Amino acid sequence: MKGHEPKMPRMEDILNLPVQDPPCAEFSASHIKWVKVEGGRQGGDDIALIPFARVDDFVKGESSNEECPASFRIESRRKRSEGSISKPRVDGYLEYTLYWCSYGPEDYRDSESVNGDGSNVKPASGKGSRPGRRHMMRGCLCHFTVKRLYTRPLLALIIYNQRKHVDKTGAPCHGILDRDALGTRAMYAPRISEDLRQKVMSMLYVGISLDNIIHHHMELVQGHGGPHNRDDFLTRNDVRNMERVVRNSSHELHADDECSVRMWVQRHQRLVFFFQDYSVSEPFILGIQTDWQLQQMLHYGHNGLVAFHSTFGLKKLKHPLSTLLVFDSSQNATPVAWIITSSLVGQDILKWIVPLAERIRTKDPRWRPNAFLVDDPSFDISSIRENFQCRVLLCIWHVRRAWMRSLMKNCYNVDVQREMFKHLGWALYSSRSVPNALDTVEEFMQVFVDQCAFMDYFKRRWLPYIELWVNGMRSLPVAGPEPLAAIESYHLWLKTKLFNEQNVNFWSRVDWLVHTLTTEFHSLYWYNLYSVETGYFANLRDDSFPTNAWYQALHIPDVNVILDEQNLQLAKVISQADRTLAYTIWNPGSEFSLCDCPWSRLGNLCKHVIKLAILCKNRQVARPLLAAQVYRQSLLTLLQNPPDDPVVLEHATLHATRLQQDIKDLEELSNNGLLQPLPPDVNPQMAVLFQRLH
Repeated sequence: MKGHEPKMPRMEDILNLPVQDPPCAEFSASHIKWVKVEGGRQGGDDIALIPFARVDDFVKGESSNEECPASFRIESRRKRSEGSISKPRVDGYLEYTLYWCSYGPEDYRDSESVNGDGSNVKPASGKGSRPGRRHMMRGCLCHFTVKRLYTRPLLALIIYNQRKHVDKTGAPCHGILDRDALGTRAMYAPRISEDLRQKVMSMLYVGISLDNIIHHHMELVQGHGGPHNRDDFLTRNDVRNMERVVRNSSHELHADDECSVRMWVQRHQRLVFFFQDYSVSEPFILGIQTDWQLQQMLHYGHNGLVAFHSTFGLKKLKHPLSTLLVFDSSQNATPVAWIITSSLVGQDILKWIVPLAERIRTKDPRWRPNAFLVDDPSFDISSIRENFQCRVLLCIWHVRRAWMRSLMKNCYNVDVQREMFKHLGWALYSSRSVPNALDTVEEFMQVFVDQCAFMDYFKRRWLPYIELWVNGMRSLPVAGPEPLAAIESYHLWLKTKLFNEQNVNFWSRVDWLVHTLTTEFHSLYWYNLYSVETGYFANLRDDSFPTNAWYQALHIPDVNVILDEQNLQLAKVISQADRTLAYTIWNPGSEFSLCDCPWSRLGNLCKHVIKLAILCKNRQVARPLLAAQVYRQSLLTLLQNPPDDPVVLEHATLHATRLQQDIKDLEELSNNGLLQPLPPDVNPQMAVLFQRLH
């Protein structure tokens, strides 16, 4: 009976509808439960609520319709500012966007067959001619509207006005259901996908020729049995158009740098996860992440490490650059987000880290890194831990690098260099076991008081902040050597590409930095990963692209290492290129080891030092890494101050069994004289720890 039919909701009830967030990366209308609305301007249309952050995922999913592949363009867009309406409607919007299938709404099928080029036919929509699109117009009426709700800015109301890809007669007008489209490009999407566009643009930016790109593409198409979609029809003209874009692109959109950056942000909103413009009271902040970077962060960051490389170019760039890095299976660092800010990055980290974390978890709610590495102890650790829901480790790569390079520059006696470097490492790491770590620093300065040049540098650059670092070492576990080498390689590569002399006139402009990062620099990393994963263009890869020392160390055979277990003061590693040459490593097994190879003598972390760290750890023939000792002691200290943060407590619980065995191993090493004794209060704590955790 009619009285028992379900009543359609009115537009006033839309906020009571469930917010739908399909778990897949991209989703379409078939993944959503639609509701027909009664009355109002949208009467009879299908509506649904989704998170506003997932609108792009919906548009991409709708474009991948198997029966009617399409490309939805923005037909019209309107925006309002918050506070502009005193009494907004329930469906009132902050942003209004109309998406229309690119095969419509005009229909040139008949006109072109009658008039040839159809030059005398006026478009039906009144928008004037669409250069380059006339051949695609087949009268498709499929379109939908997206409203970012005024009263609920985090939600988007999708109003699907016409879900079928049909013309005004109701017949299919493109895709496999359209008989007239069979055997033509109208069977497929009208344009190449963003993924292919990114691929071709990256190849062009790294210098691959048009002929090589076309030849490579044809090989791929033939490999999967011929064309199956629009991407397979990539033409030389498509590549020429993109080549023209690359050639004519410029960082300077406006003579004024600030205006130029604003224009870039407006044109590339899809790449910006946070933007705060200059003001009297607020600093400039720009957070950038491309779709490819987001994919890498989701892939390698989940159950992996995410590291901060902060304040690069503090002296040369207008505003320093910070980078978030993830590490692949070879521990090579890949940039997955860039942050440019006019203030110290640690001061305003909460502003941009929240939208970044939301952006990631919108794609994958289960995403969670194993640890987050910070290279500055002044960062807001609690904000990082809360938003990324993982433990936070302190990374000392730039401290080690700065001290080592200064020693090489200011101290000419190699033996003194080794002793000073060893004492500096101990002064930093002893903060966990020495009641007053600053006394150790003071003792170091007195012992080597005659090294005036280095001491002047140390007092000026590091002494004012040494207490901050000591407190950071006491409160945070310390990262091991794996990421140190990868971060250092990224740092050197960034320095090489940005700070060459031909760019010196652009260092003071933020728009140049943004343009360079998102075009040339981004393309280098995309291309390197693509070449490694597929094997294509291996002969064209840039030989200067960094391969970090950790990855290189894994390829040094154990037989090339000469380690006297009775004398652990030094070790030797035989060169793989020249077996008559052996490099000497002093203080092996420590993060503050020194090697006499040319790469290490430049102040870098070399593969020989890391190879010894791996070997010593595996054989347990030298003191475990200082970071490992500090980390174990940090876990034990949890008993004195039980954490309020459940993430930290969960981490301690999960590692309790392994920690028990590790501590037994440490005690055996200590009994053999290979490990400094732990503080006297550790053993009673250890017993209580495992009673509570088990």
